[in-house]
Amino acid sequence: MEFSGGWDSRATLVDGQWVERRPRRPEVEAQLLRETVLMPWLATRVPLAVPIPEVVTASPLVVRHLLVPGEPLETPVAEQGRSLGEFLHALHACPVAKAAGFGFPGADRTLRARAADDRRFRAEVIPLVPQAYRARALAVLDAVREFPADTVVHGDIGPEHVLAEGARVTGVIDFGDVHLGDEAIDLAWALFGTPAAFADAVAQAYGVTDAVRARAQVWHRLGPWHQVLYGADIGDPVVAKEGLAGVIERLS
Repeated sequence: MEFSGGWDSRATLVDGQWVERRPRRPEVEAQLLRETVLMPWLATRVPLAVPIPEVVTASPLVVRHLLVPGEPLETPVAEQGRSLGEFLHALHACPVAKAAGFGFPGADRTLRARAADDRRFRAEVIPLVPQAYRARALAVLDAVREFPADTVVHGDIGPEHVLAEGARVTGVIDFGDVHLGDEAIDLAWALFGTPAAFADAVAQAYGVTDAVRARAQVWHRLGPWHQVLYGADIGDPVVAKEGLAGVIERLS
């Protein structure tokens, strides 16, 4: 059975217990290999289950990990918020120097990626934003330029990557975007895309400061911009249009 979605890799359930992943593009291979080195260490430092992939074949590259139990989070409640806040607090406390020994990319890579995204956002997304929202859109891009890159972050925390069984969070998946970045990026959806009880529980368990909350709101506004670019890259105007609608909604 093949899972849906997955911008970077194709995932298939094998024998009811293994998730096998294959890169969709050659440049994703390095990312998958990095996960096989990093995740066994990272798994020992966080309080929820995470994928621990291993290489099955090198050419073509196939990695696999045991299926993390649970279903994507659909109706977030306070108990789940506390669990996610505790998970993110532990993840963000991972020592950067130690992570570097497991192939974790440094801040320079993050800053280069942000600069590349910034160029594309200004060239490809800003012209699509209605004039009434243009100043707000540019302010988002200007703000992100000043954000830190000093914390081990998941990079794509959202309801599809937080798994639960009932009111209990069982695990967090899809560490393809793990990088040295701004802690606030992992709190963007949790604080600004969820019910108040869940968001408040996350904030309390994590210990969110005013500065982190402000940056998380900016990251939340930036999220749909990536969908616009992805739609353009795969030649799907529907995906790009949905992303643009999200850009405008969060700016307003």
